[in-house]
Amino acid sequence: MQIILHLLLQPGRRIFQCLRMMHQTGVKVVFYEKNFLGYIAVTNTTDPEMNITASHCYHIFDECIKNYHLHDYVDQPLLNPYQTGKINDLLYQKNWIDTVQWHLEDIIRDPQIKPDAAILIKRRIDTSNQERTDIVEQIDDYFLNLFKDAAKGDDARLNTETPAWVIDRLSILALKIYHMHEQTHRVDSSEEHRQKCQLKLNILLDQKHDLSTSFDELIEDIRSGRRYMKVYRQMKMYNDASLNPILYSQKNK
Repeated sequence: MQIILHLLLQPGRRIFQCLRMMHQTGVKVVFYEKNFLGYIAVTNTTDPEMNITASHCYHIFDECIKNYHLHDYVDQPLLNPYQTGKINDLLYQKNWIDTVQWHLEDIIRDPQIKPDAAILIKRRIDTSNQERTDIVEQIDDYFLNLFKDAAKGDDARLNTETPAWVIDRLSILALKIYHMHEQTHRVDSSEEHRQKCQLKLNILLDQKHDLSTSFDELIEDIRSGRRYMKVYRQMKMYNDASLNPILYSQKNK
């Protein structure tokens, strides 16, 4: 569906600045032209699947973390509320993997854990790391498809991280913020401990702001052709029986 908008510009604001603001909020401008009212723009309605922001991702991560802690059990089933195959589904899966692994990392550090149980958890963490990598690459596939028609500027620069790996960092950061916030309210801890954790939480929140801003700028730059993404894949070797020497040497015996 298309909508016609009349753009009344504020003094000193140029048309491209107005259009960019619309683009950043998910409003795709099909074309615009000047008339006696100022400017008229024809737009498409916002499609959330085509306008993923850091705030949107973080909201899903926060929802996932809170849902996990309703039972706080690493073996509880994943109940994903989002449509299978859509980006929100992938984001929720991504954070669920991170959240379960976060708690597995806590469990394996129990000084009383039995060696056999520790080995099982370590192997489960290895599997989780591979699943994490796989789903990050699926998220990158989404962005590759999203920007497949984006024009690449002559001076476009390559970013060191793809959008999905920035999302990976944001997912882990959401877990740090959730659990550090818990520490600031621990009734069985000292006031000094809670104050130290509050200082750490403030830094994490500052990091969230900076990382979110950087992600949104990256997406806008790729969309506009100022930067471009290139996916190499992680090519992890330790889980591959044909690449890990311990594994393939056992197979050849």
